[in-house]
Amino acid sequence: MSPNSILDKVKKLRGLTGVGFKDCKKAIDENNGDIEKSIEFLRKKGIAKANKKMERVAADGLVCICEKENKFSIIEINTETDFAAKNNEFIKFAEEISNLTLVNSGKMKDILVSKMKNKQNVKDNLISLIIKIGEKITLRRCDFLESDKFINFSYTHSALKKNVGKIGVLLSLRTTKTKNELLEIGKQLAMQIAASSPLAINKEGLDQKLLQKEKEIITDQLKNTGKDSKIVDKIAVGKLNKFISENTLLNQEWVMDPKKKVRDVLKEATNKGKIEVIKFVRYKVGEGI
Repeated sequence: MSPNSILDKVKKLRGLTGVGFKDCKKAIDENNGDIEKSIEFLRKKGIAKANKKMERVAADGLVCICEKENKFSIIEINTETDFAAKNNEFIKFAEEISNLTLVNSGKMKDILVSKMKNKQNVKDNLISLIIKIGEKITLRRCDFLESDKFINFSYTHSALKKNVGKIGVLLSLRTTKTKNELLEIGKQLAMQIAASSPLAINKEGLDQKLLQKEKEIITDQLKNTGKDSKIVDKIAVGKLNKFISENTLLNQEWVMDPKKKVRDVLKEATNKGKIEVIKFVRYKVGEGI
């Protein structure tokens, strides 16, 4: 590395860790300029301030969607506060990362080493932005939809601008219809997913360990009421079925008409054709952090 490049790396490391120039220079030299490895190096050396920003919790931020023809990508980029998430520089950064997510088919390892418009890679630009904004920023997760066999849709909720918001949904349908024929139902289905947060398309898609755990919780709650065990078993089955209905897309109540189930609405929309939900992805900023 050139002297100027080393100096830039040392400045970035100091901004991230609060550690003195001499220690940061040594860390950079020892780790061939790799910032993340240098942070780890300083932590192992027991320097208290190392990684000070990266130890914070970043549970705010943005979900960004990018689309081109039938290709769709989605990525969640986190900050510590909503104030930082609305920063123009952060939004510009998030939009450029969103484009790179599509280009790299939702592969995070490829996104991180991709070059941005300023000719620096994503990892280095991320570090520069952390120093500038003063908050932890992370690229948390991403996904990608592409298929010649399926028709894909997207929806962004609480959008700051097109395809940039707090909740994002991707949806993939197998159908005998054209995309133009499905524009309305596709958008409505994506909105349904955003609003009702299903865990799976149908019962078969639910994690069996989750169902078993839910059954145990329901049964224990009922037993604590002092009811007879036979009655407890019957009530537990009903409550578990309700849990399944509320958490599987096809069995949910249709948000726009709660008298109908989603599967009924799809059947009505089929009109001698075929519409099948193949996959959906729903990201809500900070969910699970």
